[in-house]
Amino acid sequence: MNMKMKNIPQAEVLVLKDQIAYQEGQVVSKTLAQNDALSITLFSFSKGEEISTHESGGDAFVTCLDGVGKITIDSVDYLLHEGESIVMPAGHPHAVYGEEAFKMLLVVVF
Repeated sequence: MNMKMKNIPQAEVLVLKDQIAYQEGQVVSKTLAQNDALSITLFSFSKGEEISTHESGGDAFVTCLDGVGKITIDSVDYLLHEGESIVMPAGHPHAVYGEEAFKMLLVVVF
């Protein structure tokens, strides 16, 4: 099982939101780590872009890095602002929407 981080500088102080760019009309993702126990991914959403309702096999921990995102869990909407976090529980339908241009760190624990 590969436990290493990728796609991010190491032994260097960095600003996480600067590690992924906005692209107009798109959701952009950058995987930083992926294995059977954990996935760590950066996302950027153009305003109005979304990941439609789905379920995950793991608890999905989201931290807003920039902008405003709307997280929907079990049909309830939550607005997430920079520095705020929420957990989307495993097995519960959830969706993510760029209320404004929005960047997030997603950590899924399986």
